[in-house]
Amino acid sequence: MPSLNSVPLSCEEILDRYGPLVWRMAVQGTGSVADGEDVAQEVFVSLIRSDPAFTDDTHLRAWLIRATANRCKSWGRSPWRRRTVPLDDSRDAAAPSAESSGVFEAVAALPAKYRWPVYLHYIEGYTAAEIGQLLGCPRNTVLSRLSRAREKLKDALKEEWS
Repeated sequence: MPSLNSVPLSCEEILDRYGPLVWRMAVQGTGSVADGEDVAQEVFVSLIRSDPAFTDDTHLRAWLIRATANRCKSWGRSPWRRRTVPLDDSRDAAAPSAESSGVFEAVAALPAKYRWPVYLHYIEGYTAAEIGQLLGCPRNTVLSRLSRAREKLKDALKEEWS
């Protein structure tokens, strides 16, 4: 069980508190509910196995976000994933409602370096400085990536709606 120095949390409390965040990020990062569930499970198994010490809830949350982003990145490079074909190519019903307008697909199609800042800023509500800390890059890099992502989304959605 991960040990928080200030407040000890059980595995169940961590899953209750941070499970939805990790799941949403994993589904967004993989583009599939089934794959997202696998990635989220791997993140929590990794947390339990590594048993890191955290200074506070913010540190734990940052660790989970970083671990989820890294797992999604490695999931995308998996040779097994490239050899498989999904049973159903339609998106799962649990995907966000923006999917119907193409926004979800446009965000999911962004390269990871743009997709994660967009997700963390617009969905999770983090500031550019916080995203920089979570992703290990400067605040101005995050701002640039958000700006470029908005331009890419604007172009992609303009083509779709034309």
